[in-house]
Amino acid sequence: MTKLAIIYYSATGHGTTMATRVAAAAEAAGAEVRVRHVAETRDPATFAQNPAWTANYEATKDLPVATGDDVVWADAVIFGSPTRFGSVAAQLRDFLDGLGGLWSQGKLADKVYAAFTSTNTLHGGQESTLLTLYVTLMHWGGIIVAPGYTDPSKFVDGNPYGASLVATHDNITDIDDATAAALDHLARRVVSVADQLARSG
Repeated sequence: MTKLAIIYYSATGHGTTMATRVAAAAEAAGAEVRVRHVAETRDPATFAQNPAWTANYEATKDLPVATGDDVVWADAVIFGSPTRFGSVAAQLRDFLDGLGGLWSQGKLADKVYAAFTSTNTLHGGQESTLLTLYVTLMHWGGIIVAPGYTDPSKFVDGNPYGASLVATHDNITDIDDATAAALDHLARRVVSVADQLARSG
C-alpha cells in the first residue's frame, strides 16, 4: 500500500479544501494517507482584517503540523500552496528549506512528488509556481509525476503540470467540477505510479 503525504499551506482555506479532495481520491485509490498543513508563520494580528484567513487559521491551527518525518515516512508526497508572485508561499518555502538535513542524508530522494496550487486570477502564476516547486524536488532526487494530458479531464482544466484552482472569496469550500476532476486524477496518478515503482523495486 502506497503511503501518501499531502503537505500543504493554505491562508484563506482554498488549499485546505483542495487537500481534503486529494486525500479522499487517494484513499479511494488504495493509499494510506497523511494530511498535514504547514504551520502559519505570520502573526495572526497581521491578517486580522482578512476574515477568510483568520477563519482558516482558527480552523486548522490545532491540526497536525507537517514535519520532515512526514516526508520521510511517505512513498509519495503531494504538496499544495497558493501562488505568491509566481512561486510558492513563504510558509511552504520555509518548510522546504528546513529539510536540508534530510536532503543531505538522501532521505528525500526516490519518492514520487506532485503538487497543486491556487491563484486569485486566471493565469495568475499557477504554472510557474508548480514548475518552481518542482525544481526544488528535482534537487532532492525526487520523481516528478505531473498529470500531463493523461486523462480527458486535463483537456478541460488545461494544466499539465499539476492541479490548480482559480480561487475567489466565494468558493473557499467549493471546487468547480474541472478542478475537482483534476485533483482526483492527480491523486490517482500519483498513487498508481508509486504502486508501480514499489512493485518493480
